[in-house]
Amino acid sequence: MPELTKVVLATGNAGKIVEMTDILHPYGWEVIPQSQFFDSEVEETGLTFIENAILKARYASEQTGLPAIADDSGIEVSALKGQPGIYSSRYSQDIYGEQANDQTNLKKLLDELKSVPQGQRQASYYCAMVYVEHAEDPIPIIGLGRWYGDILEAPRGDGGFGYDPVFWVEELDKTAAELPKAQKNRMSHRGQALNSLVMQLRRGA
Repeated sequence: MPELTKVVLATGNAGKIVEMTDILHPYGWEVIPQSQFFDSEVEETGLTFIENAILKARYASEQTGLPAIADDSGIEVSALKGQPGIYSSRYSQDIYGEQANDQTNLKKLLDELKSVPQGQRQASYYCAMVYVEHAEDPIPIIGLGRWYGDILEAPRGDGGFGYDPVFWVEELDKTAAELPKAQKNRMSHRGQALNSLVMQLRRGA
């Protein structure tokens, strides 16, 4: 791979942009959110995190002419048979429509788990991170990450985004929303996946 100076981040999620930029910055990459080029979103028609991440990366590269990194991530709850899964970011759209957001997604998740006792609320965050050199890249590079925890009955902490306030990390006795940013980046599903991606790119440089 030629020396990388610019890469577009194929996400409009402000929380993801901050996390991914913090992780990539030490490697000397200039990361540019897709919002600086376009505001449309590709339809996520994939049935897996990997498929959706590839769709988003190809679309961003096609729109910008730059290499692109995209992720698709979500939370899987054992008691809900893996839901919300790939629908994590739009979990509550069936109730709130276009007004759905992180708070309504969180409310729906807690409502769905009301009858599930502590000890049976295991969950994992999952992330697939994809790099494409150009829109038609036949060999996307893929990094994967998984972060295990439990779902609390009520939110705790003001940091992070998404389901972080109820994602309990037992070994730290904190939720993901209570962790310092640098610590979360080291441990999280997104941090794992992005670091795996970076290591693969560096080996191929």
